[in-house]
Amino acid sequence: MPRYPERSRCARGSFIFVFFDTCRQGLERAIRAVVGSASRTARRGKIVVQTYRGYGSAAHLFLIGRVLREASPELPAGDGLWHNLKTIWRLMRAWGIADAELTVQFGDLETTIKTDRDGYFRLTLDLPKPPPADRHWHEVAIRLETPMIIETVGDVFVPRPDCSFVVISDIDDTVMHTGVANKLLMMWRLFIQGAESRTAIPGMASFLRALYRGPSGDGAHPMLYVSRAPWAIYGVLERFFKLHNIPVGPILFLREWGLTLQHPIPRRGKGHKRDLICQMVEHYQTLPFILIGDSGQRDPEVYADIVKTFPKRVLAVYIRNVGGDPRRDQVIADLAAKLESLGSPLVLASDIRDMADHAVQQGWITEEGQAAIERDLGAQHQLR
Repeated sequence: MPRYPERSRCARGSFIFVFFDTCRQGLERAIRAVVGSASRTARRGKIVVQTYRGYGSAAHLFLIGRVLREASPELPAGDGLWHNLKTIWRLMRAWGIADAELTVQFGDLETTIKTDRDGYFRLTLDLPKPPPADRHWHEVAIRLETPMIIETVGDVFVPRPDCSFVVISDIDDTVMHTGVANKLLMMWRLFIQGAESRTAIPGMASFLRALYRGPSGDGAHPMLYVSRAPWAIYGVLERFFKLHNIPVGPILFLREWGLTLQHPIPRRGKGHKRDLICQMVEHYQTLPFILIGDSGQRDPEVYADIVKTFPKRVLAVYIRNVGGDPRRDQVIADLAAKLESLGSPLVLASDIRDMADHAVQQGWITEEGQAAIERDLGAQHQLR
């Protein structure tokens, strides 16, 4: 028999209260993550037009967006678990509007496009002349014509003529800890953790900043990101990138999971990453690429396939080693040998310093950028 039974019962009660309160808070954060992007734009009424950052070149522009129809009037402002449950129920009943017609204008160019079955539209514009070189970001005017009139703009990043390369980076376990190898852990981190509680990979933000600035130290290179996450957490990732001063680049390339009452299970994303990267390489026809990923999933294999498909277009492949499995390391070493023969070195690194050392030797980042990486790694080490 414990010496202080009342205190023991009290302690158990406190633990149970804290446990359920933590679960409640986590569920609320999960709901806000799922509905955040749509609920911010819902103020427009029953019809919502969303745009995501686009990318472009001297010859083409590319932009993604979505048109939604809400199932019921907007709820009054509020917070809390019950309010958020009603919000997610309302938004799950919302439908992407298929075949909605939009007019898009950029400079003297004007075209009409329609949404797909999920309400997404994908704009590709062929430019008769390069956009003005006095800025990187350009506005595209978008006007929804049917089923009602809504006007908005989309932002597109176009590199200047002195750009040296394009960077494509995975997000999950490359830029931030996600745990994609563990599905339950991944879902928890995707939907329950907010931007402030997500953990950045040590040194990666500084490395990406150095690549963004490039050989001159004051450049602005396209930074394109791919992820297995749904578009619903776009806003969370934006806040995470801003919090850690990561160059957001043109767009966070996500995918549609199709989570609705009619489709409660995420759609499979097989080939999603490879297809997106191929589109980007074809888009930037005159620029080489640097690819960044991790060893936990199939980044090395996907990137190796890109190198084979587009010979001489990939400057290097940087893979963050997240495993420690000798068999996996050997598989990647074999891939590295094949890519080396094709002129695209693969660097498998457990420390961002190894990536930075290689990049500075190749002249892709400056010594000042390398020093900033070292300072950030030192500061993060002191915080542990």
